[in-house]
Amino acid sequence: MINLLICFSSQTFDKILIANRGEIACRVIKTCKKMGIQTVAVHSDVDSSAVHVKMADEAVCVGSAPTSKSYLNMDAIMDAIRVTGAQAVHPGYGFLSENKDFAKRLAAEGVTFIGPDTHAILAMGDKIESKLIAKAAKVNTIPGFDGVVKTAEEAVKIAQDIGYPVMIKASAGGGGKGMRIAWNDEETREGFRFSSQEAESSFGDDRLLIEKYIDNPRHIEIQVLADKHGNALWLNERECSIQRRNQKVVEEAPSTFLDQDTRQAMGEQAVQLAKAVQYSSAGTVEFLVDSKKNFYFLEMNTRLQVEHPITECITGLDLVEQMIRVAKGYRLQHKQEDIPINGWAIESRIYAEDPYKSFGLPSIGRLSEYQEPLNLKNVSVRVDSGIEEGSDISIYYDPMISKLVTYGATRGEALARMEDALDNYVIRGVTHNISLLREIITHPRFISGDISTNFLPEVYPDGFKGHQLEAGKRRELLASAAALYVTVQLRSQKAPLLPPSCLFHKGACLTRDASGKINLQYLGTMVSLVLSKLAAQLNSYMPEKVPEDTSSILRSPMPGTVVAMSVKPGDTVAEGQEICVIEAMKMQNSLTAVKQAKVKSVQCKPGETVGEGDLLVELE
Repeated sequence: MINLLICFSSQTFDKILIANRGEIACRVIKTCKKMGIQTVAVHSDVDSSAVHVKMADEAVCVGSAPTSKSYLNMDAIMDAIRVTGAQAVHPGYGFLSENKDFAKRLAAEGVTFIGPDTHAILAMGDKIESKLIAKAAKVNTIPGFDGVVKTAEEAVKIAQDIGYPVMIKASAGGGGKGMRIAWNDEETREGFRFSSQEAESSFGDDRLLIEKYIDNPRHIEIQVLADKHGNALWLNERECSIQRRNQKVVEEAPSTFLDQDTRQAMGEQAVQLAKAVQYSSAGTVEFLVDSKKNFYFLEMNTRLQVEHPITECITGLDLVEQMIRVAKGYRLQHKQEDIPINGWAIESRIYAEDPYKSFGLPSIGRLSEYQEPLNLKNVSVRVDSGIEEGSDISIYYDPMISKLVTYGATRGEALARMEDALDNYVIRGVTHNISLLREIITHPRFISGDISTNFLPEVYPDGFKGHQLEAGKRRELLASAAALYVTVQLRSQKAPLLPPSCLFHKGACLTRDASGKINLQYLGTMVSLVLSKLAAQLNSYMPEKVPEDTSSILRSPMPGTVVAMSVKPGDTVAEGQEICVIEAMKMQNSLTAVKQAKVKSVQCKPGETVGEGDLLVELE
């Protein structure tokens, strides 16, 4: 493995401002500290005590909680740069990282943007333009319409000409936002509306394009690195096929699917595209790959990618350091033949989400207990996070808690270490997706490498239900619970004030109440048990909670903002008809009627914030 070299002799910048928050801001600050560079954090008012603010040498508040008033507030960020004297800005990912206007404003004031120049951002940030450039650079592209789609009816006509299924997506999009798959005319009309609304909300640009949807593909991307002197490298691939709602959940490097010839062909085409736009910095060229290893250009992200740590693990390169060096004007330190595939790395995205709802709808709350699995023996674990015990997960920002990365000499070793790390990760106070992640990495299809972007709906056609216990595992659970019960009883005699949580291996005991019920996290999934005979007998007299009849009411499945209300009292709705749209973390979710009925009452209006379980609409 290439050593992570920090070239202290190479002068770069004295002070860098990080125009971001959370784990990526912390990630950039760590490399800056190693390079001897002072850092400036920006933050919203609700982030004043955030980890990235504490890590930085200086911090400036740039506005209130909504991103439009803080992390997207260019005027306030420019003021922060002037006040602190920062010489350069690292944008992280998201927010202003691919905003050409921000890069232009920095250049106008003589401040270095740690990323590509505005030409490359503009060319690759527009999916229509990028596809034309990719074609000209002899990069494989997906068949589709190369212009801007202006109306829903025009979208239908284009979709019919291409042939269903089609992918409708935002021209300026990324991160799965503004994307919809349509299998017929009606889904095309609906997809056009939602994609344009999400695109406007997320990127301030509602232009859309339509292309052929490659059914059952793999999503494999190539990391590129280029300098300002015409040199460019490809740093191997990342397998990113495990997704929900077009957003990645588990990634690994390298891919089990690619042979060396396909890997090299994809890498060379990625470099061709980078050179075609005079790209300089770290960037990612994403491809869809079919079952016969045909690959097609999807998009280029002109920024540091969320999943960059797994590339760092198998190559030994610090990508943030390389970005800083390139931005200062240095040549690349390595040649293509220097770039290895050394071992295997896997990344699990830990989200504050409820995996039992559409594989992950956002959850908010305060982290009452938080312990990262960094003290495991003989295990290579990396956790990129921007939170700590006591941190709040709010509706304003992405629900990511951390990126959990394990590394091994082989894929099997990396997977075993990931399983161990997930089992030892303690997160309480918010609902999280560790149960889903654990089931994914231990599933026979994933272990064998038989995956595609349809993995989750194919493996869990009725939705994720948690780990299903076999007879042997059930006995193990009961034995573990009994041991815990005895431990609690013995310790209560010696130390009656000792809290009942965290008394068991791997933090498995989540809660224990006065009735005797214990909630355990077992193999990633929470299970409830009643242990004492008396508690079990008394529990039989407790009235059962009658499940609510949800056919006549509509409750919000997540905290968010009401974007649209499509009905009013007295309206008759058909089964499947849209009632309202809720936006959470800039993703729009259409809520529909489960039966034909008359609207009795509407309990909210557009613009209002709603919590999980709040009543939205009553039907007769």
